[in-house]
Amino acid sequence: MKKRLAIAMALVFAPVSVALADNPNVATKKAGIEAKGYVWNDQSGGEKIEALHKTGDVKNGKEAYEVCSACHLPSGAGRPDGTFPQLAGQHATVIIKQIADIREGLRDNPTMYPFAKTLSDAQELADVAAYIQTLCIPPDHGKGSGDAALLAKGKELYVKECTTCHGKNGEGDAKKFYPVLAGQHYKYLLRQVTDIRDGKRRNANPDMVKIVKKYSNADLDAVVEYMSSLSMPGHMCKAGPAKH
Repeated sequence: MKKRLAIAMALVFAPVSVALADNPNVATKKAGIEAKGYVWNDQSGGEKIEALHKTGDVKNGKEAYEVCSACHLPSGAGRPDGTFPQLAGQHATVIIKQIADIREGLRDNPTMYPFAKTLSDAQELADVAAYIQTLCIPPDHGKGSGDAALLAKGKELYVKECTTCHGKNGEGDAKKFYPVLAGQHYKYLLRQVTDIRDGKRRNANPDMVKIVKKYSNADLDAVVEYMSSLSMPGHMCKAGPAKH
């Protein structure tokens, strides 16, 4: 495992002079939402479908997660400044989809890509996703300003347009691949929702794009302020981030 982590770190810091075609740190881009005929969460085949049909082994997933813990922390808490998202408690289906999208170049994430590529196959992808899903959601995470008026506006927008997919408490929907929002960092959420609105998140759900496309920066700030305040009863850590 240490050898695999060392290799991944070496890829992240590979010299910029390496030709893109020969650089394992750069994914070959697959056509995304910017392309005509784009189908969100295509079910026709590929590694994602293969991993979804496998039973994840939590024990093996814990070992595979060690390479992820360098950025996302052993607890899965990520970083409050939003550089790395909170993963703990995320639906395994969502983890599988997002990692598969990064591995095949549908979601652009050059920092994550070399780490994602260290997973050996679809079974290991299913394993690490199963393990991440077992982690309790840390109660302490990066939140917004705490402004009451902003929070109220954000709640109004969220209840009106977000609960159908992401749920009242930000629980998402595993079967529909809608992510858990509860416990996620404000700055990470703001960056992702902004990228979705602006067409930079190439594996975005067109239904979500339609909703946030009309949002101003102030609207995005408000709804994300509220999103980052959500919690899921029964899934939150009782005494701070879990230690594994």
